[in-house]
Amino acid sequence: MTDNLKNLLSVDFPIDPSNLPKHIAIIMDGNRRWAKSRGLNPVKGHEQAALNVIEPLIDRCGQLGIPYVTFWAFSTENWKRDKIELTGLFNVFRLGLKNLASKFIKKGARLRILGDINKFPKDIAKQSLDMMTQSSKNHKITVTFALNYGGRDEILRAVKKMITENVSPDSIDEELFSSYLDTAGIPDPDIVIRTGGEKRTSGYLPWQTVYSELFFTDTLFPDFTPQKLEEIIVAYQQRDRRFGGDSKKIKVNPQVSAIA
Repeated sequence: MTDNLKNLLSVDFPIDPSNLPKHIAIIMDGNRRWAKSRGLNPVKGHEQAALNVIEPLIDRCGQLGIPYVTFWAFSTENWKRDKIELTGLFNVFRLGLKNLASKFIKKGARLRILGDINKFPKDIAKQSLDMMTQSSKNHKITVTFALNYGGRDEILRAVKKMITENVSPDSIDEELFSSYLDTAGIPDPDIVIRTGGEKRTSGYLPWQTVYSELFFTDTLFPDFTPQKLEEIIVAYQQRDRRFGGDSKKIKVNPQVSAIA
């Protein structure tokens, strides 16, 4: 999906409240490039994302009635980065988790974590677990952060857990396997958005996104606004989701729905 969504739409379509996605998953790419383009330390890009961008997006999802939103904040591959940057990034996590957790727990949000957080500094792991516990009874919206997450790693951990629990191979089906993934209890994403211009999913929720609609934008994540999110939702609503079956929807604008 290109950036100029409004130019691609034949009419200025409003968001259809009867056809909203249940789950939007976002790959937050471009934080470091945003900072470097402004002559700033790369960590400043992560700060901008954590303190000024994520909250308005969550608020807009809540206002629209979208019950699940997931942000990929740290990949298993990100450990390869410079130690100084990692230290700064962990400090951003501490600040971001503290600020967002307190605000969104009060707003009725349930907060979850995907990934192996045991490899993070102990205080961040504890902060994450406390956040999940404190918000466990909230149901207005489920906000998930993928921390130390990799799709292959998630699948390997699920398989190892099944082996440890002596799960019978004959009992394994898609539903059972899904229950061993980090996303157990969360519906598969309807929309995957990657900011920053790259056109790949990089192992983000590979099991869960086989039927997701993919949208790639050149916008760097610190510049990604609720308005841009709304434009993608409008484009999503014009796509024909067949899930392997026959078309049941009249394509309002084939030019948009054909864009990958």
